[in-house]
Amino acid sequence: MVEKITSAKKAEIFEKYGKNAQDTGAPEAQVALFTHRIQYLTEHLKTHKKDHATRLSLLKLVGKRRSLLKYLAKKDIERYRAIIAKLGLRK
Repeated sequence: MVEKITSAKKAEIFEKYGKNAQDTGAPEAQVALFTHRIQYLTEHLKTHKKDHATRLSLLKLVGKRRSLLKYLAKKDIERYRAIIAKLGLRK
């Protein structure tokens, strides 16, 4: 089960994937945060199948993550490959 996002969890994600805990703007850190939120919402929707508002926000998050990954692939392919390998996003 994926735990809910707290400020401590956000800081941990930003420190692990960004340069430091205050580096919230790095694309890698944002993709990692979106991935964690997507996993949490997916688990939520498994038990609450008719929660359409959450389903909509999940689809928006997936789109945001996709556009950030597209930007990262265009800017620096090595950083893109590193982040998808760390997060296990591609098969």
